[in-house]
Amino acid sequence: MGRLLLLILLGACLLALPAEAQWRKPKAAPKKPAAVESATTAQVARLLQEGQELQDKYKESEALGKYEQALVQAPATYEALWRAAVLSVRIGARYTDETRKMAYFSAARLYASRALVVRPEGAEGNYAEALALANQATLLTARSRLLSYKEMKPYVFKAVAQRPGFAPAWQLLGRWHYRVHHYNILERVFSRIFLGGMPSGASTKAAIEALTRAHELEPARIEYAYDLARIYLNQGYQNQAVAVLQDAVELAPVTAEELEISRRCRKLLIQLNRRLVKQVHRHLRGID
Repeated sequence: MGRLLLLILLGACLLALPAEAQWRKPKAAPKKPAAVESATTAQVARLLQEGQELQDKYKESEALGKYEQALVQAPATYEALWRAAVLSVRIGARYTDETRKMAYFSAARLYASRALVVRPEGAEGNYAEALALANQATLLTARSRLLSYKEMKPYVFKAVAQRPGFAPAWQLLGRWHYRVHHYNILERVFSRIFLGGMPSGASTKAAIEALTRAHELEPARIEYAYDLARIYLNQGYQNQAVAVLQDAVELAPVTAEELEISRRCRKLLIQLNRRLVKQVHRHLRGID
């Protein structure tokens, strides 16, 4: 409960500040003595390493704690900021309670905004900002949700441009393309009238290309394969969907989330194989 209260307070502070204050670069603190600064740097480096090791073991709450400790020592540590933002999103997404979700997502926005102050062109910080916006959108009103998708565009595009080998950014870009390109008629009309127009450049083809890139970069990440297979299936590309799903079901899930995605992949693959068998039988009957 302590961390949840802190997250709620962080989110409230972010919302209470004027927009320009949220992005204003803080005044430089008095310079520390060289020995103290060296010790702090070493301690921060150790905390970052420990956080990464915990992430590799899927202990994400503990890893977030390490990054938060690093930020207490050095508030402008870029790596700690963007990693804390991403982990806040991942942890928050697991809750069913919307209050807890929003608390984590608001904290993620705060961390990501601070990362962008430190390094505006950083791929990871831009990715973290886009990721936080996308997840916050799931809890917002229709107007705010559409606005979030419009706001996240420059961040996710910059993320892949600045770091082309960053698979999570490609996945998020693919999701953005597909979601925006498939706005329903009401969402399209609302965007044109009240939001100054639809976000430009979105397409299903670009979504497939982005998710294919993510899958190629990290073929062991089952969620990339699942996202790609679903788009293939929705577009009627059954053979491509089957090929991707076959790769996915061969992966050994580690986390509860991966286990659930693996289950969905297997279910989809069974359905598709049955459908393809029926199509072959109908074709053979037609020949006879």
